[in-house]
Amino acid sequence: MSSRPHKPDMHPRNRFRDGYDFVALRAGCPEFAPFVRPNAYGDLSIDYADARAVKALNQALLAQVYGLRSWNLPPGGLCPPIPGRSEHLHHLADLLAGGAGSASVPRGRAVKALDVGTGASCIYPLIGTREYGWSFVGSEVDPASARWAKALVAAHSEVADDIEIRRQPSPLHCFEGVVEQGERFDLSMCNPPFYASAQEAARGNRRKRRNLSGKRAGKERADARRPTGDVRNFGGKAGELWCAGGEAGFVQRMISESAARPELCRWFTTLVARGATLPKLRRAASEAGASEVRVLELSHGAKQSRILAWQFGSS
Repeated sequence: MSSRPHKPDMHPRNRFRDGYDFVALRAGCPEFAPFVRPNAYGDLSIDYADARAVKALNQALLAQVYGLRSWNLPPGGLCPPIPGRSEHLHHLADLLAGGAGSASVPRGRAVKALDVGTGASCIYPLIGTREYGWSFVGSEVDPASARWAKALVAAHSEVADDIEIRRQPSPLHCFEGVVEQGERFDLSMCNPPFYASAQEAARGNRRKRRNLSGKRAGKERADARRPTGDVRNFGGKAGELWCAGGEAGFVQRMISESAARPELCRWFTTLVARGATLPKLRRAASEAGASEVRVLELSHGAKQSRILAWQFGSS
């Protein structure tokens, strides 16, 4: 049985707006099949508390929808929610186009994007090249994650010419040490570390596991119909989940660096998970001299987030 409810809160171009077709995913990816089973309501689903099942779902989605058939993660790597990452990219495309109501969005490798902290998954560049044909530079501070991301790019010949992974030597810098002299981008993007310490991240992970276990029975029907963007998936390490100052500290450093190189990007952008920190960060961008600051609201399932975008010149 397949469950494909319409998700009107997702972006119109999001390929996961109509949910998951577990029958087709299971048929197209035999490795995923063992994780798919009927829940208590007879709907096909997976156990979203099982990190192996979530990773297998990602592999099936990337293979079926984007033709990326060699995606994988290192042990303990942060497993990104594919619908949510796609949602992020669609809103950035609208930003470049001048707004959600624009007739067309920019496509092709002439559009250059910088993914700050691309991670071992390299998920934004991989999806972005397949969705829009953009070219990407992905920076990564962790050497093992950078090597893994490079291997993922090399394993997908269809995107290998459009993605470059660069090692960021300092965990306290976003652009310095990565960007080449005279280089320009249409936009920068980032999913910053959320927590301020490993201990805080561990507590958050334990809460998520308890919540999933405690609510699983009552949520089985909803889980069968909900893209994985609705929960933060397990895995991750320093630089992916936590950094000095947490999310607010990271974004403030990014804003300061962007003010020192205002010509680097047409739009500087970052996800902001904590709504309470948004006013402070908007104020920081304005005080840094940004000519325009925007907030793009993202809503997919139960998860709410937003993109903070700022620029120092005209569009």
